[in-house]
Amino acid sequence: MRPGVSIIEARIADTADGWRLDRALAEAVPTLSRERIKALISNGQVTGPDGLVRDPARKFPGGALFRLEVPDPTPAHNEAQDIALDVVFEDEHLIVIDKPAGLVVHPAAGNLDGTLVNALLHHCQGSLSGIGGVARPGIVHRIDKDTSGLMVAAKTDRAHVGLAEQFKVHSIDRRYHAIVNGHVKMPVGSVNAPLARSPTNRKKIAVVREGSGKHAITHWRRVRQLRHADLIECRLETGRTHQVRVHMASIGHALLGDPVYGGSNKHRALLETLNFRRQALHAAHLGFIHPVKSHALAFDSEMPADMQELYANLLV
Repeated sequence: MRPGVSIIEARIADTADGWRLDRALAEAVPTLSRERIKALISNGQVTGPDGLVRDPARKFPGGALFRLEVPDPTPAHNEAQDIALDVVFEDEHLIVIDKPAGLVVHPAAGNLDGTLVNALLHHCQGSLSGIGGVARPGIVHRIDKDTSGLMVAAKTDRAHVGLAEQFKVHSIDRRYHAIVNGHVKMPVGSVNAPLARSPTNRKKIAVVREGSGKHAITHWRRVRQLRHADLIECRLETGRTHQVRVHMASIGHALLGDPVYGGSNKHRALLETLNFRRQALHAAHLGFIHPVKSHALAFDSEMPADMQELYANLLV
């Protein structure tokens, strides 16, 4: 093995039979993003049953074994910044924070600093997992910029691998509080609808036909009926981009304040009066097994002040 390179052996799952190689390997190796795997393939760092593979779109049968040569993470160029964090739990392996609305999780075009990653780099002083790539050290999952609530980040590669596996098999207990337009017809329900990038607007996620998107399931229950709205709790069986927002909008109950997936004219005046300019969504509960110490952890977060104010003004 060459210095500075880690070897990962991965077998394509039977359920991924006939998938594109980059997609199949991303499912088999949850610590590597699909884009990173695509780059490894294109750079000649993936070997399959019949030798070197350079086409990310090539398809292989379930059970095929691959060898990935993964360069060790290079030093992150993100700047450590002294940004206040609401730390809910921390040990030598991981950190759980309560993210405020408005804080971007990781640097990207238009948000090169002032992000959660910049804050974590300062707070953890170098002790963040680099296995996921230098652009997002320690980040195992994320929540939208304008969604508030609980997130976990890995401080060691061992914790990163263990948490990523739990996210992959959907064993993480994630529950969101949302204020939605109108009254849901039943006290409990589920939305089972695949999600993918919208073919007409690449910045949006859309419900698509079966087989053409990522499997996505949201379970919801009504917590309280409000004035032309409901407070609901959503439990994610899967964790897709914008999942709660798209799923609830797809059944006619878009989140109040959502600038992308719609809201409600009935609440426009109230939202303007309160200066509430984000989707009414809060990651209220996070539960998982400690990836190193193996005991159960569970955390709860109250709705932030802006959502509490909106909720109070909608009480019947």
